[in-house]
Parts: sequence; C-alpha cells; structure tokens
Amino acid sequence: MKKVPIGISDFKKLITENYYYVDKSLFIKEIINDGSEVILLPRPRRFGKTLNMSMLRYFFEKSDEDNKYLFENLKVNKYKDIMGMQGKYPVIYLTFKDIKDGNFQKCYEKMKEIISIEYYKHKYLLDNYLKGIEETYFKKILSMEASQGQYETSLKNLSKFLSEYYNQKTIVLIDEYDTPIQSGYLSGYYKEIIEFMRNFLSGALKDNEYLQKGVLTGILRVAKESIFSGLNNLKVCTILKNHYSDKFGFLESEVEEILKYYNIESEMDEVRKWYNGYIFGENIIYNPWSILNYVDNYEKGFRAYWVNTSSNDLVKIVLTKAGETVKKELEDLIKGKAIVKQINEDIVMNDVENGSENVWSFLLFSGYLKVINENLKMGRSFCTLEIPNFEVKYLYEEIILSWFKESINNEKFNYMLKSLTTGDIETFEDIFSEYIIKSASYFDIEESEKFYHAFVLGILVALNEEYEVKSNRESGYGRYDVALIPKDKNKLGIIMEFKKVNKRRKETLEIAADKAIAQIKDKNYKQELLDMGIENIMELGIAFEGKEVLVVEG
Repeated sequence: MKKVPIGISDFKKLITENYYYVDKSLFIKEIINDGSEVILLPRPRRFGKTLNMSMLRYFFEKSDEDNKYLFENLKVNKYKDIMGMQGKYPVIYLTFKDIKDGNFQKCYEKMKEIISIEYYKHKYLLDNYLKGIEETYFKKILSMEASQGQYETSLKNLSKFLSEYYNQKTIVLIDEYDTPIQSGYLSGYYKEIIEFMRNFLSGALKDNEYLQKGVLTGILRVAKESIFSGLNNLKVCTILKNHYSDKFGFLESEVEEILKYYNIESEMDEVRKWYNGYIFGENIIYNPWSILNYVDNYEKGFRAYWVNTSSNDLVKIVLTKAGETVKKELEDLIKGKAIVKQINEDIVMNDVENGSENVWSFLLFSGYLKVINENLKMGRSFCTLEIPNFEVKYLYEEIILSWFKESINNEKFNYMLKSLTTGDIETFEDIFSEYIIKSASYFDIEESEKFYHAFVLGILVALNEEYEVKSNRESGYGRYDVALIPKDKNKLGIIMEFKKVNKRRKETLEIAADKAIAQIKDKNYKQELLDMGIENIMELGIAFEGKEVLVVEG
C-alpha cells in the first residue's frame, strides 16, 4: 500500500518513494500549449501549488541526472511532442512559501538566502565561464554581500547567465510569490516589500529577452498596479477561469479513487459534506490537504484539517475590522444562505480592509467562499457566494468565537451564555458588561451596529446546536431584534431588543432599555415563538451608551 503524502511537496520524492500520487502531469502540457509568456496561477493555500511547481522544475530542467523516468507512468508520457521538451531548459526555481517574518530586515535576509541558494545551484558558471564584472557580481550574490539593488536585479541577471551558457532561453518558476507581501501587510512593512518585489519580479518578467516562460503561484493577484504594472505578457488564471481549473485540488473522481484505494469508499457522502464544495472554473474541487489528512487519520473521524492559526491571521483581521454590512452577511452565510457580491480579481492587498467588495473577493480567492453562479454586468463580475463545506464553516465559527474568548476567558464566555439561556439576567449582565469593556480593541463600541452583529454571530455559533438564532435589523436609528428559538420547545425562548442611547434626546440607559421592552411588546414579537409552541418566553431590552450596558427584563 502506498504511503499518504502528507506535506510532501517535492515531486521527485513523491514519485520515487512509494507515495500515492494524484496524476496532475497534464499541467505540464497545458503550460507548454499556453501562448502566454508569463502565467500567474492564484489558488488557496494547501491546494498543491508547490508540488505542481516542483513537477515543472523536474520536467523542464537541464541537469546531470536524467529525470525522464519520473514521468514514464503518468498521463503526460502519452504526448511524445511534449516529452521531447523534457530536460531541455535552464530553470530558475524559487519558493517563498516559508517567508513569514515580523519585520522587513528578517524577511529581506531570508529572501537573500533563497536567491543565494539558487545561485549556488548554478555555481558551475564560475568555472571558466563568467569573467570580470559578471563573476564579481555572481560571487557577491552567492556570499550574500550584494546591495539591495543588486538583489533586485539578481533574477533577471541569472536568467541572462543561464541563457547565454546553454544557448537556450530560461524558464522561471516562482512559488508562493505573495507570501512575503502578506507578511509585510500583517507586520507593517508592506511598502518596503512591495518595492523590492516590484523591482525583483519586473526585471525578470517584463521585456526580458532571456525568458522562455515564467510561471508564478500565490493566493492572490495582489498589488497589480504596484508589481505587475505594464506587464502585458502576463496571463492571470484565477479560480473563476476554466484554464488550469482541474490542475489544483482533487476532482470528485480522483477522491473516489483515493478512498477506494484505501478501502474507505463508504465514507464518500460525509467526505463530500466536509471537504467538497470548491468550484474552480467549471470543476467541483476538493481540498487536497484535508482529503489526504482524513485518509491518513480516517479512524478518528472528520475534522477541520485546514485549520492553521497563523495562516488564518489575515482572515481574522479582515473580518474583525469589517463593518456592519459584512458581519450581517457573514451571519447569513453561516446560516446557509447565499449572498451576491461584486468580485474584483485584481485585489490590492493594502485595500483588503477598505470596502466590502474587497473583503468578499479576498475570502473567495483565499478559499473561504465558493461561487455558485457568476454574472457579468457592464464588464463587472457579480458572484453568488456560499460557504463551501463543513470544514470552512468551522473556521468561521472558530474566528467568531475567538473574538469573545480573547475578551473574556472561555469558561466565563460559556457561563455568560448559560446564564442567558437559563434566565439568570443579573449574571448575564455582569459578564456581558465585562465583555463590552474588554472588546473595545476589536470593535468600536460607539458603532453599535458593528458590535451588535459581532455579538449576534457569537450567539449564533455558540448556541446553534440548541437554538435557532434569528436576527432582523429593524428600521430606525440603532434598533435591532434577536430571537433565540429553542429546538426543545420546553426550554426558554428569548427575545432581545438592542437600543443605543440617543444623547441628543437626553436619553438614559433606563429610558432606552424601557423603550426596547415597549417595542417588543408593542410589536408582539413573542407571537412567532408562541405559534411554534414555545410558552416560556423571556423578553430583554438591552441598552448601550459607550461601554456601559443595561439589561432589563420585560
């Protein structure tokens, strides 16, 4: 039985050491037949980008060892014209997937090291070939003593050295090009890393007479105007396009084959619910990282294997800072509803937090949403979006719960909810007030809508097994309604009305809370619960003024 390739991203190791391989070798054919000189393939993390790039390297690269045998039993071997190109090109291969640093200097030093290691692979150029200034330059890069300007031109210069040495244009492969950019965005050196990457990439990919083909992978097409400006030989194939749509992630037929091979095909229906749901182009795609981890640990049941705290930092920041509209629509998504949003394929990383369009585009291309339908209107893309599967829903729930648990500890958070659902309003108010004070770093309490929806999301996620949570934004200034409908009709049903104190009308917390109770009674909100057979109903008016809160039972 073949080994399950958890975290194996070196193509040669995977093929030669008896690992199970889902044959994506026709990726090579599609790359060769693509008329574009430079191809950017954004895909979510852990969808096989590094493995595919490693495969391209072993296919194209001229080397002392003949690597043709790696492809003998793969689909690409049927195409003799394609196989005739195996081992015929000088290749530059760089991966930035591990560059995740807290400051620019550490990031820059690691990039220098990666570039130096690639130069070291081609140190044979120093053997009676490079002379004079070129030899000095090569040695400076090799010893990591070159200037920043010299490192910025190092990719283009290496392509020149190799092309002239082999009398053949160079193939440039850059894996996870945007990982340093995301780190820069998270850690405050975005401007510096963008400047470096712009010069580093543009020199090698724009108007480079020594370039045969460039292939880049990442999560987003970030900072188009900053990095790829004027690069008119660039083709971008996002998950919305059909090009390469079956080359990253697993197709349903491929998942069925894997489960059958490991004698767990009976679990296919549950596998679908947990790890299916991504749609790339016209193909339904499964998360390969999750599938392989499940196969390796199937006796432990279904889990959210895609969870990785550091990789979700940016998602958490984006959702935390998002406004009222985003949080309300996130609530709808968690309830299983679809939303329609304009999607921008050319996201500027620095603007991800500015405007809900950028938020939804970021979540889609990062793998946290799927497209059900796409409509083009006046050249703009409007997509119907849903949460792909159980696993991604779990991620959203973890992020939402973390908002609460970082403000008050987990035990106290659970105690707060228990006191609410058992009718202990005094305890609920005490802990809820503490939460409001401590959550000021996450939400502007003065923006009651943003805070309100964060709280509703927390209730929705934490109580969804026992309660149906309904929330409806009422008309008028700062008026909201929440209903907790117990699935066990013998339990307590709860109706909450939120009011923000109107200072212009000289309201107090008591007046605002009383107004909330009056609105619940005047509009007879409890009738919906009574119609469901729920007789034990509690009505709460919750008033806010800055960080102060008052909870009144009607």
